[in-house]
Amino acid sequence: MIARLAGVSVPTVSRVINGRSDVAPQTRERVEELLTRHGYRRRSPSRRPSAALIDLVFNDLDSPWAVEIIRGVEDVAHSSGAGTVVSAIHRRTSSAKQWLDNMRTRSTEGVIFVTSMVAPPLQAELRRLNVPVVIVDPAGVAPQEASTIGATNWAGSLGANQYLLGLGHRRIGFIAGPPQLMCSRARMDGYRAALDAAGVAVDDALIRPGNFYHESGYAAGTQLLALPDPPTAIFASSDQMALGVYEAVRKRGLRVPDDISVVGFDDLPEVRWCSPPLTTVRQPLAEMGMLAARTVLRLAQGEKLESPRLELATELVVRDSAAPPRHR
Repeated sequence: MIARLAGVSVPTVSRVINGRSDVAPQTRERVEELLTRHGYRRRSPSRRPSAALIDLVFNDLDSPWAVEIIRGVEDVAHSSGAGTVVSAIHRRTSSAKQWLDNMRTRSTEGVIFVTSMVAPPLQAELRRLNVPVVIVDPAGVAPQEASTIGATNWAGSLGANQYLLGLGHRRIGFIAGPPQLMCSRARMDGYRAALDAAGVAVDDALIRPGNFYHESGYAAGTQLLALPDPPTAIFASSDQMALGVYEAVRKRGLRVPDDISVVGFDDLPEVRWCSPPLTTVRQPLAEMGMLAARTVLRLAQGEKLESPRLELATELVVRDSAAPPRHR
């Protein structure tokens, strides 16, 4: 009740009760006043209070993309004296319920969901517990009360395809990400906008579905290269899919960028070491994790945010995987 009246999380009230210093003065004063008004009597602690925690929840953890997010969250949590609990719920209701049951037993400052659709029952329970929520790259429309962290996906895709058009490519293949994710839709829209601005008609035969993983990039790349009039360049919505395209190109006896140009999205650490090094859109994944952690800690202290929706800038990183098209 005290947390709800003070407009802060339950862990923040716990920190005030335990005399911890990591609480904003105005928040401490508000909580102390409510504790006094409601006649709360402190008990002498029999043990050292548990450390503050941030819950970081992914659908899956089988991607270097996730590692970069974790690295950013961990940096901020460590410097703030907080711990991080990383969970994967594998898009299963049973796993989400188990995670929620476990979370109730912890001194959780707040929750960071990554590429997730937070179901209404889960939203309601977190609201009841007064636990702050931040969503990184939300799937679908985020709950109105949730803060979101993203990147300029549309602008990044637009810039990458303008770069390919500037090299002289007119048949540019596109490998999409999961359609339920807002970032995937933005990258598709950026691709279409670049072609439209250049007066190049969008050919749906050059668009293939993907899921951000290597296998879908390989499958889509194989299909595009087998077309009677294949593309001269392929823009993949993730680096992992771009590396899948590399394998499709190799198996067809072709070379990047001599026979086909390839551009990715993410700038994962591994892509600067592939052959040739991949031209890609840098998405500041670690920085997104850092901002999400800072935001959830601010919310836990009862701070008001300047804006609930934040986007970090993307940047085209030019390496060696794109070149002017050969004349056929």
